[in-house]
Amino acid sequence: MTQIAEIGRDPDAFEAFYTEHIERIQRFVARRVDDPYLAADLTADVFLAAIDAAAGYRANLGTPVGWLYGIARNVVSAEKRRHARELRANQRISGRRLLTADDVTRLEERIDAEASARALLRAMDELPDGERAALELVALDGLSPADAAQVLGIRLTAFRVRLHRARGRLRSQSLHLAPTPTEMTS
Repeated sequence: MTQIAEIGRDPDAFEAFYTEHIERIQRFVARRVDDPYLAADLTADVFLAAIDAAAGYRANLGTPVGWLYGIARNVVSAEKRRHARELRANQRISGRRLLTADDVTRLEERIDAEASARALLRAMDELPDGERAALELVALDGLSPADAAQVLGIRLTAFRVRLHRARGRLRSQSLHLAPTPTEMTS
């Protein structure tokens, strides 16, 4: 296992650290962006930020994996904020392209096909930020509760409470999302 402080000054230590963690970070980023070039750029940014932050790493605060996921979360969040600002600026200056009847039909078909995924995302959007982040880190990113708690900067007990609440809320919301037997037969 590489000493984190070394990755900022020793190229061999950085290479070992990079090799050990690249796939995890690529998966984390790829779940959050859909452009392969942006995913590659953000992954590189995560490791550059890790080099810059290596001297300040404190092992008593958590594992290197949790520390790296925290950096990745910050890098992706910063990109989402930058992208949102860019979209708002573009919307102010651009007009709307006219859609043909075929375009509308294709879009309607896509919208119908993705209805259940949108319902689940809406249900997740209704979760408080802390509960949603806890659920994503464990269910989507595959982190252990201890590492996920470190990423969020909270105690393990508090993390487990958030995760339990998130799962409970989704279960209760999914009962409202699922069609009833009468809806299925009618």
